[in-house]
Amino acid sequence: MDRDTATPQVDSLPGENARAWVDYHRSNAAPSTYVYDFVWDVTADAEGPFCTDVDGNVLLDFTSHVAAAPLGYNNPKIMGRLREFDLVDPLKIAGQDFYVSDGSSPGEEEFPGPAGLMDRLVEATSQYGMDTVFLSNSGAEAVENGIKIAYDASGGAKYGVTFEGAFHGRTLGALSLNRSKSVYRRRFPEISGIIDVPFCEDTGCSPATCDCGFFPDESPVSRLRKKLDPDEGHVHPDDVAYVILEPIQGEGGYRFPSDAFMEELDSLVTEHDITLVADEIQSGVGRTGKMWGSDHYAIEPDVITSAKGLRVGATISRKDVFPEEKSRISSTWGAGDIISSLQGALTLDAIRDYDLMENAVERGRQFQELVRDAGLSSVTDVRGKGLMLGVEFDSKERRNDVQEACLQKGLLTLACGYDVIRILPPLDVTEREIELGASLFCEAVEECE
Repeated sequence: MDRDTATPQVDSLPGENARAWVDYHRSNAAPSTYVYDFVWDVTADAEGPFCTDVDGNVLLDFTSHVAAAPLGYNNPKIMGRLREFDLVDPLKIAGQDFYVSDGSSPGEEEFPGPAGLMDRLVEATSQYGMDTVFLSNSGAEAVENGIKIAYDASGGAKYGVTFEGAFHGRTLGALSLNRSKSVYRRRFPEISGIIDVPFCEDTGCSPATCDCGFFPDESPVSRLRKKLDPDEGHVHPDDVAYVILEPIQGEGGYRFPSDAFMEELDSLVTEHDITLVADEIQSGVGRTGKMWGSDHYAIEPDVITSAKGLRVGATISRKDVFPEEKSRISSTWGAGDIISSLQGALTLDAIRDYDLMENAVERGRQFQELVRDAGLSSVTDVRGKGLMLGVEFDSKERRNDVQEACLQKGLLTLACGYDVIRILPPLDVTEREIELGASLFCEAVEECE
C-alpha cells in the first residue's frame, strides 16, 4: 500500500467474510460495545490511517482505535525499530517488581523497556514536578491506582469529587466515578463518598454566561466552592481526598471546558490542598497538540493517569503522593509486557522526533475549517484541540445516520456523548488525508440532510 496515493475503496460493508468472522467472534464472546461489523485483516496492507478488511475493502480509519493507536497502522516511525527486536520468551514478565534490560547501560538502551518508558514519562511530566511512575495494564487500572494513592496521601479523607459526563473506566472503583451513561453503573456496587458537580460545556463561557450549572445563577462562586466552604458547605475540604477530571471529556461528548472553569478548579484545589487527578487516557500523549490535555489550562495536576496511546497503563505523580509502604500498591503483571513498554517508549520518541504535536495542531485546524466552511445545516458545532475533534449534530438520529453513511464511504468514525461524532486521525496524518477524510465526512452529512 502506498500511503501517499491510497484512497478508501468499498464494495460492501460488512462483506460476506466479515459477517462470518463477526458470527465466529460472537459465538464465544461476552456481549460488549461493538461499534462496527468491520473486521481488520492483519495480514493485508495497512499503513497510517489506511487499513484493509477481510473482504478487501480499504478504509480510512479516523478513530485510531479510540486513541489507542496514535500512529495508526504499521507506522514506519516505530515499525523499523520494532523489526530490529528479536522476539524472546517470556514476552511478559512479572511487572513493576521485576527488572529487564537489553544489556546496555541504563538510559542508553536500543530497546527501552518499562524503565525506559518510566524515564520518558517523568520527563514528559516534569512541568508538574512529577518524578514517580507506577505502570499497569490498562487505563482503568491507572485510574484505580490514582485514586488509591490520593486516598492514602490524604490521611483518611473519605470523599472524592467527579464531574457530570465523566468516564474513567469499567472496574468498580472507576465505575463509581463515571457520570456518563447509566448502563455503565446500573446495579453495580460503588465506592461511597463520591460527589459530582457540573462539567463546563462552553469553551468560551464566564461565570456570568455559564449555563452548565457550575457557576449557578451567574454567580462568580462555583457550585463546588459552595459545597466545600468550610463554614457553609456540607462537605469539609479536609475530608476530600481528590478531585478527578478529564481535562477534555471523551465519552461524555468531547466537551472542552472554559478557562474560567479551569481557573476556578485550580484555585479551589490549591486553596484547600486537595489532590487533583487528571485522567489523560484519551486526551494525553500528544493527541491535543500538547503532550497532555492539562497543558492547555491553568490546572496543575498532582496525578496523571495515562494509557491507550501509551500502550500500557501509567499512574504518574510525585514521591510524596505515592505511599512509601511496600505492597501498598502492586500488580503481578502490570507493565510486564515487554513489547507494549517498547511500543510506548518508541511512540513517545516518535511524537518528539517528528514534531507530531505541531502536526496535530495544523491538521486539526485544517479539519475544523473544512467542515465549518462546508455550511452543513445539521452540524451545530465543530470543536477540538489538535486531533481530538468533535462534530455535534442537531439530533442523535442524525449523528447515527452520518456515522453509518461515513462507514459506507470507507471512513471510520466514532460516536460519543448524545449527538457527537469524534474524529481521531493518527498524529502524523497528512494534509491530503485530512482533506480526503473531511470530504468524505461532509458528503455523508449532506446525504443525511
